[in-house]
Amino acid sequence: MSISVLLADDQELMRMAFRMVLDSQPDMKVVGEARDGNEAVAQVQALSPDVVLMDVRMPDLDGIEATRQIVDSGSDACVIILTTFDLDEYVYAALRVGASGFLLKDAQPAELLSAVRVVASGDAVVAPSVTRRLLDAYAHRLVAPGEDPDRLLPAAQRQRLGLLTAREQEVMMLVARGLSNGEIAQTLVLSEATIKSHVGHILAKLELRDRVQIVVFAYEYGLVVPARR
Repeated sequence: MSISVLLADDQELMRMAFRMVLDSQPDMKVVGEARDGNEAVAQVQALSPDVVLMDVRMPDLDGIEATRQIVDSGSDACVIILTTFDLDEYVYAALRVGASGFLLKDAQPAELLSAVRVVASGDAVVAPSVTRRLLDAYAHRLVAPGEDPDRLLPAAQRQRLGLLTAREQEVMMLVARGLSNGEIAQTLVLSEATIKSHVGHILAKLELRDRVQIVVFAYEYGLVVPARR
């Protein structure tokens, strides 16, 4: 079964380039194109694509607001934000409104294809450079090594975090650091199936959409310990 993809970008040459890459794959099919955010929202409703490749800066309605409207509509389409602007304001805005991925337009074709397959399978992807910049931007809010994060959280946030078991909190921390299920399984010496189950429980208990939302949750609650450089 092929993955249906909608291209949303105001530059025709960029849409042509994406179409060439995607249509070369036997498991992918470009089902439509949009020149701005309004067209993207309408095309999602009309075509029900599996994945939307969404530019950030477009006329009339930008990619961030278009993504918010698509997510709020209840659509099953997963949105990957594509931009030339590696800026935190776009990264965080896109993740907060429900994007399932964020890649720079200079990503290699193999990275793009992998991202489409990952989000279509129900997972999420964020470019490593984006994760690094988020860590840098939020380092002043993150807990220090060995510090108890509960001590820093308001009561309402502690109550929400308390819905998770100790193991689920541990898995959440590793997801927020950008590790895949396989990498988390190796780190915790557990099966990948067990990790997938833990991630599912985290999403359900915290009422989050996907792994990207777990990352946002961890940043907002100040739970991630920045890696040493």
